[in-house]
Amino acid sequence: MKLGALKNFKECKDKLELIYENGKANIYFVSDEIVRFEIPCMTDDYVSVAVEGNKKIPCEYKTEKISDGVNISGTKTDISVRDDFAVEIRDKSGKVIMKDYSKGRIIPQTISEKSVKLLEAEGHSASSYLHSDYKVQDLKCIDKDDLFYGLGDKTGYLNKREYYFENWNSDIPLAHTEAVPALYKSIPFFICKKKDSVYGLFYDNTYHGYFDFGKENSSYFVYGADDGNLNYYFIYGEKITDIIEKYTYLTGRTPMPQLWTLGYHQCRWGYESANDIREVAHGMRENRIPCESVQYDIDYMDNFKVFTWDEEFYEKKGKLMEELSHDGFKPVVIIDPGTKKEEGYFMYDQGIKNDYFAKSPDGSVYVNKVWPGDATFPDFGRKEVRDWWAESHKNLTDMGVMAVWNDMNEPASFEGPLPDDVVFHIEERETDHREVHNVYAHFMDIATFTGMKKLTGRRPLVITRACYAGTQKYAAVWTGDNQSLWSHLQMLIPQLCSLGISGYALAGTDIGGFGANSNSELMCRWIEAAVFSPFFRNHSAKGSRAQEPWKFNDETTDIYRKYVELRYKFLPYIYDLFYQCQKTGLPIMRPLVLHYEDDENTFNLNDEFLVGENLLVSPVVMQGATRKMVYLPEGTWYDYWTGEKHEGKCYIIKNAPLGVCPMYIKAGSIIPTYESVQYVGEKPYDKLILLTTPGAAEYVHYQDNGVDYKYEDGEYNLYKFSKGSDEKLSTEMIHEGYKKYKEVVIENDV
Repeated sequence: MKLGALKNFKECKDKLELIYENGKANIYFVSDEIVRFEIPCMTDDYVSVAVEGNKKIPCEYKTEKISDGVNISGTKTDISVRDDFAVEIRDKSGKVIMKDYSKGRIIPQTISEKSVKLLEAEGHSASSYLHSDYKVQDLKCIDKDDLFYGLGDKTGYLNKREYYFENWNSDIPLAHTEAVPALYKSIPFFICKKKDSVYGLFYDNTYHGYFDFGKENSSYFVYGADDGNLNYYFIYGEKITDIIEKYTYLTGRTPMPQLWTLGYHQCRWGYESANDIREVAHGMRENRIPCESVQYDIDYMDNFKVFTWDEEFYEKKGKLMEELSHDGFKPVVIIDPGTKKEEGYFMYDQGIKNDYFAKSPDGSVYVNKVWPGDATFPDFGRKEVRDWWAESHKNLTDMGVMAVWNDMNEPASFEGPLPDDVVFHIEERETDHREVHNVYAHFMDIATFTGMKKLTGRRPLVITRACYAGTQKYAAVWTGDNQSLWSHLQMLIPQLCSLGISGYALAGTDIGGFGANSNSELMCRWIEAAVFSPFFRNHSAKGSRAQEPWKFNDETTDIYRKYVELRYKFLPYIYDLFYQCQKTGLPIMRPLVLHYEDDENTFNLNDEFLVGENLLVSPVVMQGATRKMVYLPEGTWYDYWTGEKHEGKCYIIKNAPLGVCPMYIKAGSIIPTYESVQYVGEKPYDKLILLTTPGAAEYVHYQDNGVDYKYEDGEYNLYKFSKGSDEKLSTEMIHEGYKKYKEVVIENDV
């Protein structure tokens, strides 16, 4: 990594090449605000998995030789690059935004070999006490006031300062505490908010990665990787929202979902028969709790063989799905990558015949155990394998399946992790498990998205447990196998906000917790906290307490119904935010710092969030609490439940007994709502109800059929609603290409 003295540099067609005494480095000018820095440690022709297509935007940069390096002057920033590829970036006023730390790591004293043996003998891991340089490594200076946000759904808190994390997609069936460095997803992007500036860094390297935000030493942060190139994008902006917009321009944005997918979903690993599914579906309707799907976990398969159906316990294929569809239920099924090793099983036979499975170094098909027993692993990095997997979804769509949930795709395995030397591909290039592990799910999700889109003609809902940066173009995510713990309820907010600012607008948690046993209070508080989570699903595990709300008591059922109905009321607002996300990349669920970044009270706010800019939600997430201290940022806010007016930039105490989630709407808001239904499609959405608060306001509302891609051909409506100080509403059609509402009415001011 030590390149030594800069000898020369030359301007090539699309990059600036720097020649050092011990190697070379490249700088790519993607746009005026995005610059890519690379040391080709492993390869000269790295092709990104996350960044698809040519993202270059015409921009101007001028280079000038200086005594110990080169100065690069752009329209937004100035860059100095010196010996050892030391980078400093300044704004046009000369203020330093980002600077490499050039003194090397100040590694804490490692513990003795004797201590390591003692720790390991008692069952402790000594790895966290051992420090060494990484094969690929980058150090940046940290200032006293720097804050760090992003990295997707890591454990812990919104601000990652003084925490350490890893990127290695991991299935961890234990409680996810802030001490767990890696979960299911690898999203190597973060935002550094400085006292008077902000920037983003995206380290596009799929190998096992490491992030230390000043835990090792308060003077610098460390990025490391086990192999690959040092390859990162610097993203400049004046505000945090600018960074998110440019990062999602680079890696892609969450596509418009089908409207029904934003409704409520019920699931359990433990619905073991058609009658179990049927009973839950009937229970949802009998208890008048709106619901879109009762999802099928692995039990529906024939001996856990993917793309099959168990007719012994789930009746004739397609029968149950057709029956429940008459009551509005959309079939959503799980699929795992592990393909049972069994001659005569069509997926295994096809995979062997066409050489589609990953291999051991000796050329034999690699086998590990997952749910079906001995299983093989499709080599999804190859297009022909993805095409085969995509087409295989016809086995599901022919039964009526409308959405697919990809699980166990880290990839997880039962007989130890896949060895590093298992042979995979990234397109035609042969590589190994070390490079592919973090993007295995990404390629699988592409295949699923492609297949479902082609086979149904609709916007696919693909739900994935594992992913990499850029997977947001293809899949929704949830935070994996959480637990029925108050600490996991508390983590919901920073996790989903972190996913949102990392590009994942369609994200959720397992409501109530997947493992362990929930209780009525936790269940109620969880549905209150999750009501505006973009992906809205209750999911639990075999052996745990059932989490259908009526399995608790009448009070739980009533509170649960209240908040699911609230979700359906706000459905057009949530859908509008997805429409806006197409243009800006901004998520639905947002940390307050996103819009109030000059307010230090928002910097570490982990127990409340914004839905768009106009709605603030501050759930109760502490056991036994019946009052909540709520921070209201600058502006005037109205209590959703009482209409009480509050002036912001202060804390208030809100009485919040069980069943009350503190919610506030900003003055000068127009929020579209619908009448509640039992499921999307139960009746036409002919009536739009505008929820308003006092003050002048403008709002653009989006309407289409909520199903397919006809909006791309202009089949949609855009309404612009405006009201002035006289509170009179006016409506303008910005675009008219779809059937209009029969009625638009104003609900009384909050």
